[in-house]
Amino acid sequence: MKGKMWFSLLALSLLAAMHTQAQKPPETESEFDEGYQRRIQMDYIDGVYIPQDLSDALVQLNQLTDREAKARFKAADEEEAIRKLHFSLGRWITLNWGFYEGSRLSHSLKGMGIYHPDYMAQFLIRSFHRSLNGRPIDVKGQLEAIATQQGQDRMKRIQQGAILYQETRKAKKDTVER
Repeated sequence: MKGKMWFSLLALSLLAAMHTQAQKPPETESEFDEGYQRRIQMDYIDGVYIPQDLSDALVQLNQLTDREAKARFKAADEEEAIRKLHFSLGRWITLNWGFYEGSRLSHSLKGMGIYHPDYMAQFLIRSFHRSLNGRPIDVKGQLEAIATQQGQDRMKRIQQGAILYQETRKAKKDTVER
């Protein structure tokens, strides 16, 4: 009995160590890149199916959302629905579909020109709302709006940025005699 218990504890500690090691964040850029390349090939990450592209994501959202929630979402104003779901459905999408560490879906969205996880989730939620309402998804129009917003956000960060250190170099005097 003692031997079985000891073996069970050893097995559990090994599994815990392997899980902890698997969850260890990358320490270098090359480690991140290797993990990213591996993750964008995976169908499942941490037991969650990762859609391949927008169409597959819409199918998955349709399957994952219950009828009552879909009806409320469909009836809501598009902008209000996106705003209200950003920190719930949007957060779930971002975390479970691997937008920060990389996944085949985030890689597909990056290929479309959407680089930030928040914009990726917003794009999917807006597209899902439009598909439920039988409206054109207008991928091109959404991508143009997101590109504009990403550019504005970047300029705002630059303008609000603080200079951490500034160095001024003195010009060398002309030492060559003429």
